[in-house]
Amino acid sequence: MEGFSEFVSNLKVAAAQELPGWAAQANMAPPQRLKPETWAEYYKNARLGAVLILFYPHNDAVHTVLIQRPTYEGVHSAQIAFPGGKKEDEDKDLIQTALREAWEEVGVRPEQVEVIRPLSELYIPPSNFLVTPVIGISYERPEFVPQLTEVEAILETDLKLLADPSIAAMRRIKVRDMELDSPSFDLGGPIIWGATAMMISELNEVLKRVEW
Repeated sequence: MEGFSEFVSNLKVAAAQELPGWAAQANMAPPQRLKPETWAEYYKNARLGAVLILFYPHNDAVHTVLIQRPTYEGVHSAQIAFPGGKKEDEDKDLIQTALREAWEEVGVRPEQVEVIRPLSELYIPPSNFLVTPVIGISYERPEFVPQLTEVEAILETDLKLLADPSIAAMRRIKVRDMELDSPSFDLGGPIIWGATAMMISELNEVLKRVEW
């Protein structure tokens, strides 16, 4: 893709600035969502985790990869997310966690990824995780291989679509045996809400600083 290197250069400059943090995350937070000032009480014993937000060229556009979780008896059943998971003892830091999980879940080789920086951490109450999103880039489209026990589907998404404000709206979300109204993104089928939508909201504020 022509212009991908320029996109990366501009992204590095934009990402080096102060992150918008909760001010951006809150734009896509469900109404009942805990605010940062109340997190400390809840995440004293939180599990640490990380996800990888990977940018790569595909079909003459910048893409990122999301996954759909399998349907199971759990709090994140069938949800859309970035590849990621919990920090293991052998991980030296959360960046390594994000890279390892992306390798295990969708086959992205760690050596293929140039890490740009982490975004703001986000506490996820239902699963008691404190998650750090990590931005990375690959100059070639990875050969994705889903880990079938963790990934129902791989969703390659044009970054222009993800950054389009018209796909964001308040929607009725069904969660197991209940329904709630929550801000969400509609990718033309898959609906992104909750923690992943909040991460994307901060990401989109960073992308507003990027010419691409």
